[in-house]
Amino acid sequence: MLKNVVIFAPHPDDEVLGCGGTIAKKLAEGYNVFVIFMTDGRYGLKEVGIDKNPDPLELKTIRKEEALKAAKILGLNEENLFFLDIEDKSLSKHKIPALEKTIKLLQDIKPAEVFFPQELEYNPDHRATNTIVKKALKKLDLYTVEYRYVIAWKFPIYFLLQFLNEDTLLKSMCTFLGRNLFCVDISNFLSIKMEAIKQYASQLKLYTIVQKRPAINQSILRAALRNEERFFI
Repeated sequence: MLKNVVIFAPHPDDEVLGCGGTIAKKLAEGYNVFVIFMTDGRYGLKEVGIDKNPDPLELKTIRKEEALKAAKILGLNEENLFFLDIEDKSLSKHKIPALEKTIKLLQDIKPAEVFFPQELEYNPDHRATNTIVKKALKKLDLYTVEYRYVIAWKFPIYFLLQFLNEDTLLKSMCTFLGRNLFCVDISNFLSIKMEAIKQYASQLKLYTIVQKRPAINQSILRAALRNEERFFI
């Protein structure tokens, strides 16, 4: 019997940035991989000052299309993708319906492994995803291995990266969180991950001459393009 794996993505692109290589590797090893997208990502350009061309509703459609393209690159079956379509930046306000949907999906899939954001993420939707997934797993009492991925640390932790190298910070956070660090070698799948990331063109390009950076900043992109993916377990 094939093992089921569930990846929780607060927004379309988090599944690739945090777990893209692992997804491709798991599929190559014969696992069934499912991805649950919590929010619609419609405000993914707000932080860089873009609110028209595309506007939020247009961006919602664009990011779903990008997610489907990225999934195809990784080798995922479209029927294994679930979009909860909760409005971006509002997951904490919709925890109850999100929790109900999450519980139902986990009941149906019965995963052996679950991947989701760690609890000290910068983005509130990432932290809300962490809370929802933990509550769902506790309620269901599933025997599953939990992997927590990092996209961007909340303040003041990310500030420490200016003074500490990432390996030192991760070791310190393992002690602080009472967790171990688990590293997955994705060197054989890095080119696939890179191609999947490219599908999220809306988050990688500049729309105006005054826009200072893409939505996915360089530090997140650099971390995503290592030969290994790191998880707290």
